[in-house]
Amino acid sequence: MASVARFDTWQAADGTNVARFSGGALQTWNGSAWVAAGGIPLEYVVVAGGGGGYIGGGGAGGYSSNVSGESSGGGASADFSAQLIPQTFTITVGAGGAKFLPGNNSLLGPAFSVGGGQGGNTNLNNPGRGGSGGGAGNNSSIIETGGAGTTSQGFAGGNNGSTASPYPSGGGGGASAVGGNGGGSTSGSGGDGVASSITGSSVTRAGGGGGHANPVYPLTGGAGGAGGGAAGNAGAGTANTGGGGGGHDTIANAGAGGSGIVIFGVPTGTGVTFSGGVTQTSAVVGANRVYTVTATSTTSETVTFS
Repeated sequence: MASVARFDTWQAADGTNVARFSGGALQTWNGSAWVAAGGIPLEYVVVAGGGGGYIGGGGAGGYSSNVSGESSGGGASADFSAQLIPQTFTITVGAGGAKFLPGNNSLLGPAFSVGGGQGGNTNLNNPGRGGSGGGAGNNSSIIETGGAGTTSQGFAGGNNGSTASPYPSGGGGGASAVGGNGGGSTSGSGGDGVASSITGSSVTRAGGGGGHANPVYPLTGGAGGAGGGAAGNAGAGTANTGGGGGGHDTIANAGAGGSGIVIFGVPTGTGVTFSGGVTQTSAVVGANRVYTVTATSTTSETVTFS
């Protein structure tokens, strides 16, 4: 039960307690005490936007899931089972970060994923921490470490590995693995993402971006992590995977991170209403209708369950 802290108490506008999760169970406030409550089962996968590459690869967007039998990011087990009462959640799909910028956060109500960290620069370095951390940039003086990942969402980026020519860089961290360290004539690969079958087929998301290549030395770029991470010198992370952007030997051409995604399933027949700025599709998967949200126009879009 790795992520209880992501869930808080719901309150009405006047501050009155309404509901909370405690020990994995939904409780409602009866005016004097918290009592057990039934509700609508909710499964989700929430992936934030991937970090942009620079010299080092961009880190993958944070990965949060409560799908039974699957994993969340950072090596954590799935979050606890969620039970909804009729209510409205804010829903946001985080955009990928531009070069040397972190990705943006995604959320579904209290389920929150952190944007991926940006790849590190040359010598100045500064790989970003995030859902998964950015890979270290190359450095002729010291071994630089990659950016840190977020607990229960992703892993750290890789180190640059060497201060000698051809000056490799680190790969961005992924949801299921640390970014690769640079070494010798190869930059680090992006860490792999996590697979989920919430939509009815297995899809891997939140892979880290590979560190840069440089044909002059020569230096081979790191591979992109499985789950949408871009390879070094190969461009942007894949849209709607939270994949990290690839590092590049020409900083102006570093890859942007891929946008995130929010996927959730509720029993068929559950009322689900979105605000106007939500781009989504749905399909029946087993006993659930599964909604795939690929974009939100603002950070204040909503989904109402009834």
